[in-house]
Amino acid sequence: MPMKGLFKSKPRSPVDLVHHLRSLLPFAAPNPSIRKSKRDEKIGELSKVIFEIRTLLYGDERSEPAADACVKLTQEFFKEDTFRMLIASLPDLDPGTRQDVTHVITNLQNQRVNGRFVASEYLEKNADILAMLIPGCDDSELAISYGAILRECLRHQVAAKYILDSDHFKKFFRYIQDPSFEIASDAASTFKDLLTRHKSTVADFLSKNYDWFFKEYNTLLESSNYITRRNAVMLLGSMLLDRSNASVMVRYVCSLDNMRILMNLLRDSNKTIQVEAFHVFKLFPANQQKPPEIVNVLVANRSKLIRFFSDFSFEKANEQFESDKAEVVKEIATLELKGQPCSTLKQCEEISC
Repeated sequence: MPMKGLFKSKPRSPVDLVHHLRSLLPFAAPNPSIRKSKRDEKIGELSKVIFEIRTLLYGDERSEPAADACVKLTQEFFKEDTFRMLIASLPDLDPGTRQDVTHVITNLQNQRVNGRFVASEYLEKNADILAMLIPGCDDSELAISYGAILRECLRHQVAAKYILDSDHFKKFFRYIQDPSFEIASDAASTFKDLLTRHKSTVADFLSKNYDWFFKEYNTLLESSNYITRRNAVMLLGSMLLDRSNASVMVRYVCSLDNMRILMNLLRDSNKTIQVEAFHVFKLFPANQQKPPEIVNVLVANRSKLIRFFSDFSFEKANEQFESDKAEVVKEIATLELKGQPCSTLKQCEEISC
C-alpha cells in the first residue's frame, strides 16, 4: 500500500484559520527588524491562508461551501480587528492575494449569523474603517480592490450613512474626474451606489445638503469629459425620478440655472447624453409650480424648442418616449409670459436651443 498521502496535515478549523491569518498579517508591512527571508516566507504563508479562507467560503470544483463552517469563520473574523488589519495590509500584498482578499470580504459582508448581518453590526461600531478604504480609491493600483470592498460595505445602510455624512464623500467629486480611467470609473460606480442604494438615507442626505451638493454636481454635468457628463446626467435622472426624492426634485426643477444646464445638454453632440438630458428636462415644463423666470425662458425659446423636439428621436425610441415628448411640447405651447425682466432676456439668449 503506497504511503504517500497518509500523513497529510489535518485541515485547519474556521476559527484556527482566522487566528492564523491574524498572526501572519503583521508580517505584511516591511519591517527592518525582520529578516527578508523570514518575511517572504510569512507572506507566502499568508497568501495561502487567505486562499484557504476563500475556498472555505466559496467552495471549489470538488465541494460546495459548508454553511456551518462559514458561520463559524464569520463569527471569528468579526470578533476582533481582523478586518481592520486586513484592510491596512492590502497595499503590501501582491495583486493576486489582494483579489482573494476582495472575494473574502465580499462574501463576509453577506454572511448571516442567526439571521443577522454580523458585518453590519461590526461596521456600526467600527465605521472609521470605511475612512481607511477611501484613500485607496485614489490610487490606480489599489482602486479596483478598495472600491470593490467599499461598495460591498455599502450594502449596509450604516456604512452608506457614515460616508454620506462625512467629509470623505466630497472627495468623490474629484475622484470621478481623475485623468486615470481606473480611478474615475471605479469611483463613479461607488458614487452611484452611495446615491441610489439606500433610498431613505439618500433622501435625507439630499434634503440636508441640497445647496452644496447640487452646486458640485452641476460641475459634473458641465464637464468637458464626455463620460463624466454622461454618467452625471444618467445618475441625476435616477435620483430625481425616484419617489423618495420627490421634494428634492421639486426644488431642483424650480431653478433656472439647473434648467439652463439641461437645455445645453439637450444640444450635446452625443445622442445618449441628449436622451438622458431629456428625461430630466421634461420635469421642468411638467412642474405645475414653475417660477416666472422658468416660464419666461421656456416662452422665449418656445418656437426653437418645439422645432427641436419635432426632430428629436433616437433608434430605440418607444411609445413612452414619444408620449413624454408630446406632453413637453404641449406644455410649452400653452405657456403664457409672466413679465420679462432684462436679466431673463439675457439668459434666454444664452440657453436657446
